[in-house]
Amino acid sequence: MSITKNINQLKSEFPKEVTLVAVSKTKPNEAIQEAYDAGQRIFGENKVQELVQKYEDLPKDIEWHFIGHLQTNKVKYIAPFVSLIHAVDSFKLLKEINKQAIKNNRVIDCLLQVKIAEEESKYGLSKTETEDILNSEETQQLKGINIIGMMGMATNSSNKNQVKTEFNLLNTFFKQLIIQHSHLTTLSMGMSGDYKIALQEGSTMIRVGSTIFGNRKSA
Repeated sequence: MSITKNINQLKSEFPKEVTLVAVSKTKPNEAIQEAYDAGQRIFGENKVQELVQKYEDLPKDIEWHFIGHLQTNKVKYIAPFVSLIHAVDSFKLLKEINKQAIKNNRVIDCLLQVKIAEEESKYGLSKTETEDILNSEETQQLKGINIIGMMGMATNSSNKNQVKTEFNLLNTFFKQLIIQHSHLTTLSMGMSGDYKIALQEGSTMIRVGSTIFGNRKSA
């Protein structure tokens, strides 16, 4: 099945309020261009150098999302153009994004990454840390960032009940937060292997790579 057909199939499964992020990491420009020609405009990358190169090479109306773990010393390279940073997992990183956004006369949208998986390898803030950032007066002073929601990654498991429970926990937490923080609109959870469960549990943004582009070839 072609990239175009894969995108159309995915979008037919999504409620209209759900945003599809095509995860294009490691994919050649030709594949991204094919997705672009099919109408896809939002792409996600997890390596700063690769993202910068693709931004330079590909159409300028693409909305680039950074979806990986972001080191503070790399923020400056993507700050001029990145549309959304998915995985803000510390206040230190948030402050650096703010600093670089102001240097570029921009306001950069961000998602706070909440740790919902049991795996130690997964990054993310605790619920308490998330609430502390949202309620902090220091956060209110950051004029270069706009926290628009939460992101979470479920445990990489074949146990669908566990994945469902983790997504449900994040959705419940998100609903609690928007009572006080009405500016929060985005709940990013779900990837190729678990997006159908994420949709059932209230996700408004899905990050899909292999379902669009096919499985990554090993080196």
